[in-house]
Amino acid sequence: MDVDLIFKVAAVGILVAILNILLSRSGRDEQALMTTIAGLVVVLVLVVQKISELFDLIKSLFSF
Repeated sequence: MDVDLIFKVAAVGILVAILNILLSRSGRDEQALMTTIAGLVVVLVLVVQKISELFDLIKSLFSF
């Protein structure tokens, strides 16, 4: 497991949390929700790329 992925996910989470709090307190709840959704999409893209790499590794491992 790559520790770098954990740090990227944590950084995105912290950034999204801060932006969400700032936008919610300024009365921009819709933009806060969109920021949260965008952060979720970014994290999902990172995770899907790693899962794809895992499947490629398993495929190459079992191909004779």
